[in-house]
Amino acid sequence: MEVSVPLVVILGAVVWVAWRYMGLRSWHIAVCLLFGFFLAATSAAPEIRRMVSVLVQSLSQH
Repeated sequence: MEVSVPLVVILGAVVWVAWRYMGLRSWHIAVCLLFGFFLAATSAAPEIRRMVSVLVQSLSQH
């Protein structure tokens, strides 16, 4: 997927804004990171990647 790095940057910015302005605690961030890391190792990862790719493609066409 071509948008993986920009998508990671955008999601990282969202986490930073949530941490800075919405009261997200450091342990919340750690739990989210671990969840994403372990989710990427499951059999659901290719389907999630495919759905994100379809979503990004449909958004970029408009």
